[in-house]
Amino acid sequence: MSPASPARIAPSADVSPDATIGDGSSIWHLAQVREHAELGEGCIVGRGAYIGEGVRLGRNCKVQNYALIYEPARLADGVFVGPAVTFTNDHFPRAVNPDGSLKSGSDWEPVGVTVEEGASIGARAVCVAPVRIGEWATVAAGAVVTRDVPAHALVAGVPARRIGWVGRAGQPLVPVQEGGETPDPIEPTAAAGTRRWRCPATGALYEESLAANSSENTIREVTH
Repeated sequence: MSPASPARIAPSADVSPDATIGDGSSIWHLAQVREHAELGEGCIVGRGAYIGEGVRLGRNCKVQNYALIYEPARLADGVFVGPAVTFTNDHFPRAVNPDGSLKSGSDWEPVGVTVEEGASIGARAVCVAPVRIGEWATVAAGAVVTRDVPAHALVAGVPARRIGWVGRAGQPLVPVQEGGETPDPIEPTAAAGTRRWRCPATGALYEESLAANSSENTIREVTH
């Protein structure tokens, strides 16, 4: 096995000497990586992107141009963050305290966004902390995420709501027909049960657990 290549940092990028940049990563022009941030191997940080103090990225993450990842965000391996995405970190943002004095770091408690393995956040989406984006989920471009997103969910809109499921390849799952009927992916059902889906790209099979409220449904990959 050949040794990993060193990180590439553009001359105009502002990378703190206290940040940790994994081998094979690329930090492009005008990007800023703050103190104590940790980037795993093979990450890409695009032009003008911001990685806040102490933010952690796993291996092979892509943060596209002008995305803003504020601390204390945590991104697992293989996460995609589209152009101009924003991860917030303040429940009640104010520039000043009630007495008019300028707020300092000790006057508020930052809260973070957590993104699990393989998930994708589309261009200009906003994730309002604290929220968790489940593994292999997809947040559509322009969505505003205000609550947790289940694994493999496809969410869109303002505020974001689930409009389907996606597989590891990122393509929407298609329902497995049973008895000649195609199930509706969104309509709630009062009866407990399961529904099966298939990835058109990989052929992988998924099983959805149905709840009385469809927003509480979950899905998992199965082997048969």
